[in-house]
Amino acid sequence: MFETNQFYESIFFLSFGKTPDFKQVRLISAGNVNQGVLLEVKESKFFLKVNFEPDAVIFEKEADGLNILRKNCPLKIPEVYHFGRFEERNFLLMEWIQEEKINKSYWEKLGEGLAQLHMASFQFFGYPTDNFIASLSQINSFNESWLDFFIESRLEPLIGKAYFEGLVNLEFLKKFRKIYAQLGNIFPREKPSLIHGDLWSGNIMIGQNGNPALIDPAVYFGHREMDLAFSKLFGGFDRAFYQSYQDNFPLDPGFEEREAIYNLYPLLVHVLLFGKSYLSGIERTVGNFQ
Repeated sequence: MFETNQFYESIFFLSFGKTPDFKQVRLISAGNVNQGVLLEVKESKFFLKVNFEPDAVIFEKEADGLNILRKNCPLKIPEVYHFGRFEERNFLLMEWIQEEKINKSYWEKLGEGLAQLHMASFQFFGYPTDNFIASLSQINSFNESWLDFFIESRLEPLIGKAYFEGLVNLEFLKKFRKIYAQLGNIFPREKPSLIHGDLWSGNIMIGQNGNPALIDPAVYFGHREMDLAFSKLFGGFDRAFYQSYQDNFPLDPGFEEREAIYNLYPLLVHVLLFGKSYLSGIERTVGNFQ
């Protein structure tokens, strides 16, 4: 349900210490989890996300992800003004990104910017804290091995949850787990890269002067091919993006054969969030290992 202005006035006051004179308060989006609201005052616009999730730190983790992206990526990342919990709702107040017409170099800049983000590294795979991908908890326990991290912190928690929730049966659970032993030589050996973690078309925007902006991260230090694979899961980006990325930070040969393995993780996320209709892609990939 859309709120009265009193709630938004309270959030604005908590954030800036003054009562706003709103020119406009408009619902922008209302998804399964979050409401997105435009708050406009005389001098500027803001984007407010609100949800009723019981976990009070969900937007704290998103704010942290946005902040670390901003420090390590040349692309536009919205500034975070405030986050917290008020009247049993979580909120995140951010800079408003005004979408404009795409410019000719948009996809090249996106590829170059993502490559620069992935050049930020760390000694372990994982992240200092657990966070979220959409509304699902994302385990980020540090690990020296990408293979072990991918199995223990990405695949196993979600396939186990899918089984517990009745989305897959015991036979498929066993079949899924059998692929773990076959993944040892698939992934190129690379240093951990800072990745966006939820890189699909809905989380990139056309910002000021038609340049790319990134939103809604699920950051961690992982294998950079995770971002590239995720970007291709639902149709993919313009080919200029992939060429630009390759020009700036070339991938090892055979990435196309590894895509489906990486995408087991986002597909499991979609199964848990949206149901069994996303199982077919997982079944197809698992079947290729039999």
